[in-house]
Amino acid sequence: MDDNMKHSLKQITTLFDSQMLAVLSTQSQDQPYASLVAFAADDTLEQLFFLTPNTTRKYENLIDSPKVAILVNNSVNQADDIYKAVSVTGIGTAALVETSDRTQLLNLYLKKHPHLKGFSKAPTTAFICVAMTRYFMVSQFQNVIEIQVKA
Repeated sequence: MDDNMKHSLKQITTLFDSQMLAVLSTQSQDQPYASLVAFAADDTLEQLFFLTPNTTRKYENLIDSPKVAILVNNSVNQADDIYKAVSVTGIGTAALVETSDRTQLLNLYLKKHPHLKGFSKAPTTAFICVAMTRYFMVSQFQNVIEIQVKA
């Protein structure tokens, strides 16, 4: 991995660590749908996690079509965001976390979102992992970098 790639991954990690929410894009029956989610990423940026009630349109869409996009940005609703904000779109495939390492992954998530511990224990709450394949980072208005996470 070259130095530019390492620097870009560090920028993405810094952005993800600084932001609590992301916009999740799902689709069903050729209709897009966007939702805010409280997210966390693993150290490799290969996995993003969030919780959702299994009674939501978002959850139904994930089951129907697991390919998703997630947008994280640090804009603050000011004019100079055009040049100062960093925005990252990640694409990947979502799935329920039902593996033996669920507890470990949930602890990673709750480290960032301890206020959601009660919600995480509700019987209707699904713990979702998005296996990321690619990121697109946009900075300085039009500087776009594409990073492949997994082959």
